[in-house]
Amino acid sequence: MLSVELHAHSSLSYDGRDPVDLLLAQAEAVGLDALAITDHDEIDASLEAAEKAAEYGLVGIPAMEVTSAAGHVLAFGIEELVPAGLSYDETLDRIHDQGGIAVVPHPFQSSRHGVAAHVSRDQLAAADAVEVYNSRLFTGWANRKAERFATARGLPMTAGSDAHIGEMVGQAVTEVGTDDRSVGGILDAIVDGQTSVVGRRTPWRISFRQFGGGVKRRIKRTVSDLV
Repeated sequence: MLSVELHAHSSLSYDGRDPVDLLLAQAEAVGLDALAITDHDEIDASLEAAEKAAEYGLVGIPAMEVTSAAGHVLAFGIEELVPAGLSYDETLDRIHDQGGIAVVPHPFQSSRHGVAAHVSRDQLAAADAVEVYNSRLFTGWANRKAERFATARGLPMTAGSDAHIGEMVGQAVTEVGTDDRSVGGILDAIVDGQTSVVGRRTPWRISFRQFGGGVKRRIKRTVSDLV
């Protein structure tokens, strides 16, 4: 059984704070086996992390969080950026064309770009797995709804910290039932449903700090782009 963090953001994300090495160090410190950095519409930091991961005793999974026209989709096992703004179906196709897998994060949280409000239930079920525990929760209602949906459809389930600061890496992990410590082995086991989820709520004070810091960084980047 491998402990895998499948949802974390580096400073390359518009709302992330910390560099790759800090996230890798945190993953090592909390005893994880693998880490996927899933920056918003960026992949370079994740590719860097995948190259460095072995130095920390980790498997680095190249990944990103794609902003499709319907909302966010996590892409794992890809090497090239999937463009933002494509339809949900096209986004999944682009991920699969690279041999990757598509996981829908926080699908029932429309305020956080969950796709469920914009796609049919059959389209949602076309993903390879559904994130059923996201640690950045307030009531847990959306997580429970995601779990009920995945259970009803027989879809594999994942968890993720959705960490935007290093300290929160490992707050929620996917336990993957495989002895194969490789990217392919981990992703194959996820698709096969050999997963269980373990998570803790991100403390509210940290959630607000992550949100506030993300807004400030987004404004700063926007001003910088305009200049």
